[in-house]
Amino acid sequence: MTDIPQITDSHCHLDFPDFEGQLDEILANAAANGVTRMVTICTRLRQEPQVRAIAETHEQVFYAAGTHPMSAADEPLATVDELVALAEHPKFVGIGESGLDYHYTAESKDVQQQSLRIHIAAARETGLPLIIHARDADEDMARILTEEHKNGPYSCVMHCFSSGSALARAALDLGFYLSMSGIATFPKSRDLRDIFASAPLERILVETDAPYLAPPPYRGKRNEPAHVMHTARKGAEVFGLDYADFAAATQANFERLFAKAAAYGMAA
Repeated sequence: MTDIPQITDSHCHLDFPDFEGQLDEILANAAANGVTRMVTICTRLRQEPQVRAIAETHEQVFYAAGTHPMSAADEPLATVDELVALAEHPKFVGIGESGLDYHYTAESKDVQQQSLRIHIAAARETGLPLIIHARDADEDMARILTEEHKNGPYSCVMHCFSSGSALARAALDLGFYLSMSGIATFPKSRDLRDIFASAPLERILVETDAPYLAPPPYRGKRNEPAHVMHTARKGAEVFGLDYADFAAATQANFERLFAKAAAYGMAA
């Protein structure tokens, strides 16, 4: 097993009911496939204690927290101070996920935008990467990210990137990262793969977004961190690399962006 390239699942949801009572098995499956580190994401701040507990219990798990845009109208608006306070935890490594989602929740776009700007301010203040969810909101997303970057730089990953080339260019121009999920492996995602292929390799991460978006051969089933290696194998094809080389590149990218997680590992 020591010969299996190591890889990081940069975005999953281990607190979701899909994994209840199965975390030990899930983490063992991940390790068997070279997935030695993962970031589990809290999407509603009231659930932060449960997500934090998972990270505290399992050495290989880090966490981030924020208010998902689809929940922005239903949850109390986060404050910068609240997010900054959470970031004091040694395993809290990112702000979010936040962002804009106009696919099902366009009626709440104003509060989504307000929430997004709060999360950006917290990312700027803490120095932790912002984790962005974007769906059917490319123009507003590019505009807000750019406006806020002019107010002060911050780092960011476009999680589960599946938007258009214009938003990809805007994000890359700001120095941000694009994360490849199982969507990029689907047969009909050729245009999306082309967007990734045109991006610098040093700006690419991989993720599962588990329990969602399982790549083949698990498509339609519950996703889990172990399956990120299938997405990474497709990523290696996209970039014309051996799997080991692509995995190593995404590891270096993760550690550059999520420097707090990398530092924790070195200190442990």
